[in-house]
Order: sequence, then C-alpha cells, then structure tokens
Amino acid sequence: MLVRTEEQEMLLKNLKRVVDHKIRPAAAENDRTGAFNWEIVSLFWDLGLLKIMLPPEYEGWPLNPSHTLCLAIEEIAKACASSALLLIIQAVGSYPLIFAGNEAQKKKYCPMISDERRLIGYLVTEPGAGSDVQAIRCTARRSDRDYVLNGRKVFATNGSVAGIYSVLAKTSEGKLSFFIVERDRQGISIGRIEDKCGFRGSNTAEVILEDVPVPEANLLGKPGEGFKIAMGDFDMSRPAVAALSLGLAEGALDYAIDYARKRKTFGRPLIQHQAIQFLLADAATLIEASRGLMERAAIAFDSGRKNTKLASMAKFFCSDAAMKITTDMVQVLGGYGYIRDYPIERMFRDAKLTQIFEGANQIQRMIIGRELSRK
Repeated sequence: MLVRTEEQEMLLKNLKRVVDHKIRPAAAENDRTGAFNWEIVSLFWDLGLLKIMLPPEYEGWPLNPSHTLCLAIEEIAKACASSALLLIIQAVGSYPLIFAGNEAQKKKYCPMISDERRLIGYLVTEPGAGSDVQAIRCTARRSDRDYVLNGRKVFATNGSVAGIYSVLAKTSEGKLSFFIVERDRQGISIGRIEDKCGFRGSNTAEVILEDVPVPEANLLGKPGEGFKIAMGDFDMSRPAVAALSLGLAEGALDYAIDYARKRKTFGRPLIQHQAIQFLLADAATLIEASRGLMERAAIAFDSGRKNTKLASMAKFFCSDAAMKITTDMVQVLGGYGYIRDYPIERMFRDAKLTQIFEGANQIQRMIIGRELSRK
C-alpha cells in the first residue's frame, strides 16, 4: 500500500463513518427497488466526493486526485457498488472538460458541477459501438456556427438524472469529437431505463439526440480529437473501476470471514475447516495483489506518466479477482449465500459488470499485449 497523506486519511476516516451509518443500511433496499437514491447523491456532494477530479480552483482535490478518488471508491464499494459508481461516472463525464476544455468552458461548466451540484453523464456507447469506439454513428453536423447532434446513446450511467452530458459524436468521416451539452437542450429525450442484473441502484438509461443544436463553443478540444480524449479518459477511469472491484471483493471477504467465525458445522466454527481457510486465504492474497496494481496505476496517472498498460492490468486483474472472490464467498455461505437476505448475493451480481464496463477484460488484455509489443 502506498503512503497516504494526512488529508486522505482524514477523508477516509469520515467516509468510513458515513458508509457504516448511511450507505450500508440503504444498499439492500436500493438494489431491491432499483431506485436512484438522491439522498446519497446529496451526501456525496456534502463530502466533496463528486468534485474530486475538478481543478483545485473549483473545489477539486489538489494533490493526487486520481489516487484519492480510488481510495474513496474502494471504501464505498465495500458496502454498495452502485453508490461507488457515482464517483466514477462523475469523474469520467468531467474528464473531457477538465483535460480538453478551454478556460472559458471551464469557467462556465465547472461551477455548474461544483456549485450547482449537477451530475454529468458520459454519452459514448451506442447499440453498435461498445468496445469499438470508432464504430460510433452519432453525428455532429455543422450548421452555420453551430453543430446539430443526432444519435442514440445506450448504457449511459446517470443518463436520466444528469444535468450535463459529455457527448462523443462523428464530426466527419473517421473523425470523432467531444461536446459538452446541457440536459435541457431541445431535442434530448430519455428512452429505455435498463433493468439490470447488478448495480441496480445505479441509473442506466438510453439518451436520444434528435436535431440537438449545440454551439461551436461547446466543442471540447479540436475537431477530430474525440478518440484521443476518450482513450485518455480510460487511463483515469480504469484504475477507478479497479478500486470499485477491490472494494467489492473486500466487502465480500469481510462478511464471509465474520459469518465463518459464527457458523458452526461438524462441531466447530466453519472458519476452522481447512477447505474454507483456503478459500479465504486465496481471496485475501488476491485483494492485496489487486491493491498494489490499482494504487500504482492511479499514482502514475496523477504523476503525468503514461499508465495505459498499468491501468488495463489493474482493471482486468481487480475485476477478475472480484468475480472469483464473490463467487467463492457465496460458496462459503452455502445456501445462505444465494438468497437476498445476505449481501453476498448482491455483491456477486455486482461483480460481473466490473469485467465488462470501461472496456471488457478481453480488450484489456489486447491493450496490454499491444503495449508490450511496442519498442
């Protein structure tokens, strides 16, 4: 584990108290109903968690923001992965503005996030374009000094609750560009709200863009830089997904250990049986290995070093570990692990998505292989 600053330790101490008293008690009900919990959103704004990645002048975290973001995500995910995802998508959606936006754009939109407390959505994925970002069909056509956006975006986290969107669209053949778009613009509508296996407390929606007028001033970066910006965003977001996966795994292991100490079988506590000890030992070892990769990838991003390979390693390793660990912890609880009265079943369902979003784990291995093949 990397050395944490005094400020980070203070943040995590306060956050742990909030997780224990507010987030964990609400997790099962959020999952059962699939409702978006605005009370938790408000709580996160109060703690400053939804603006960690903003520039310091807009109340962002001044030192090692990516590392701080990951530590906070990990702590929250121990109790509720849906709540932890709020931090990730706010950072992902803000990235094009923060790292490609000009000063005028930041002065206009950063206060909307920090002061007006607007959630920001990330509109990239389409029905025919997931891991293959270049396959995007959403268009941004020039009209006088404006652009007109047309397309259909799916699997948009916070899609129906965000006040601002970062939208990736095709500005010319083979060229993608990012735009920052207010939710209340004419032509934006919400389609299907997804009914998911896991992360049920997180809002996932279809966002439809029909002749949406967007001023030229809302273009983030130069025309055609969208793909480059999206790839840079992944370098920040993948360590964050690794942190969420790590938190999920830790939460599952902690619960299973407590259960195994109390549950008796064949005349002694479950935890004294070697078969159970091996499952717990494997999980604890994977968790420690995962933490090292996640923190190294986040610190590398904060330091301005190229972290593409580390970010992909952290993302696939941590999410694969989370899927294995939650599956094994279901096994530790036996039949009780498979019913909804116990949180392990929810963690098991949540873990699966971590292997899919922000680039499926097969894509991560391709990226690592590509990076290794370079001189």
